[in-house]
Amino acid sequence: MTGIRTPRLLLRRWHDDDLAPMADINADPRVMRWIDDGSVHGPDHTAEAIERWEEEWDEEGFGLFAVELLASGELAGFTGLSVPGFLPEVLPAVAISWRLGTQYWGQGYASEAAHATLEFALQDRGLDRVISINREGDDASENVIEKLGMVPERETAHPVYAYPLRVRTIDLTEFQA
Repeated sequence: MTGIRTPRLLLRRWHDDDLAPMADINADPRVMRWIDDGSVHGPDHTAEAIERWEEEWDEEGFGLFAVELLASGELAGFTGLSVPGFLPEVLPAVAISWRLGTQYWGQGYASEAAHATLEFALQDRGLDRVISINREGDDASENVIEKLGMVPERETAHPVYAYPLRVRTIDLTEFQA
């Protein structure tokens, strides 16, 4: 797979030159506010994360796409699919997630990329169900989740940080690609 094109984005595998812009995204406290304990991540942590994301592609046949703006070639962040091993109560499951730099917020990029990712899950990977897991209060992610047509499945708590989580689901056999 070489990538997925949407009207404004290219969803693709990771390149070496993605490290610096992704590290900048992960170093922004506004971006990381809703992730794990809210701590920012440096370049070493980001490099390890990208390596894990690429390994998941090799092991699972899916993973987190680098999201590139077609107009400029800039890395906006990521979207994609992963196995949410941190939350065993939802397994077996595949979760959709995204993380974009703040300069790309509010422009519909997350929704555009996530919609293309659900099409990929259904059409290319044959998945019949995808979940989302988001922290209560993250209204921007809630908006994307609603636009995707995902419905509530359960509420739970993060097993390490104990904050409330919302799990949503979508039956891809009913998804309007």
